[in-house]
Amino acid sequence: MSALDIGYVLLGVACSVAAVALGVLWLRRMRARALVASLLLLTLTPMVAVIVGIVVASGFMFSAELQHSAVIWVAVAVVCVPSAVWLGRALAHEIVWEREARERERQAELSRRRMLAWLSHDLRTPVSGVLAMAEALEDGVVESPDDVKGYAGLIRSETNRLAGMIDDLFELARIDAGDLRLELEPVPVAEVLRNAVQASRASADRRGVRLEVDVSSDVTQALGEGPALVRVVRNLLGNAIRHTPADGVVTVAAGRADGEVWLSVEDTCGGIPDVDIPYLFDPAFRGTSARETEREGDPTGAGMGLTIAHGLVDAQHGSIGVRNLDDGCRFEVRLPAVSGS
Repeated sequence: MSALDIGYVLLGVACSVAAVALGVLWLRRMRARALVASLLLLTLTPMVAVIVGIVVASGFMFSAELQHSAVIWVAVAVVCVPSAVWLGRALAHEIVWEREARERERQAELSRRRMLAWLSHDLRTPVSGVLAMAEALEDGVVESPDDVKGYAGLIRSETNRLAGMIDDLFELARIDAGDLRLELEPVPVAEVLRNAVQASRASADRRGVRLEVDVSSDVTQALGEGPALVRVVRNLLGNAIRHTPADGVVTVAAGRADGEVWLSVEDTCGGIPDVDIPYLFDPAFRGTSARETEREGDPTGAGMGLTIAHGLVDAQHGSIGVRNLDDGCRFEVRLPAVSGS
């Protein structure tokens, strides 16, 4: 090989290195931008470097052999460039999905920690009360039959509250683990609302809240699971009653539209802050003080009611949503209607 040939080879290598360097610099500028463009640049950089090196090393002598090679390069580029674009888009979608999944996992973990913190607080309060009253009875501090009966009633009330919280926690664990399986069948909507209202009447009376029921005559049956649907409405009623001030009204209604049965709970709580609405169905979320109307000594609940309602509705292939009204808010559940009902 002559000195001239060696010079051309070294010049071609230098030009190839320069093409790669330019590609690397451009890639560094593109790394914060579209992944598709970056992969396209990664594909084209070595191809351009090879072409430049060979053309320069040949002394710009476009022989038949070089022209034949050029045709091959073009054919390779036709295959590689679309492949790089497709691969870039696929990787971009996968990266976005992974980021969203990690964010969902992070939010779920934060919700679990928040729920455990609230539960620890909420469980400690009734347990402390039960222990204090039990010790008072054991030490003879309370002796009169009326006082003993009153303490026994309080212990039973706090124990029922603890049992309800444990049931909620168990139900939430089943929903979170995906183990909740419901047998769906035609469910009488009017009966569901009647049972839920009866179970919530005492709480509403204690708070001075009026309950109203409005069921459309064309609503008979929805496809769901009776006890689960009653619990959904009870949870929504409990949330509405808890946040509605005395002399307020909570209205339970049902109707039919677009092949679905809807059940709604409206209250006069004054509305939900817009920043809270996306998080209402998260575990342990209790809202901001703008919506709180809790009275002193009146428990706010463990923050699991709406989450459980959402999970039970999902298990019945339905949907649940919330929106603000003029003086309150409306929670609405939609379930498939039973054909011919």
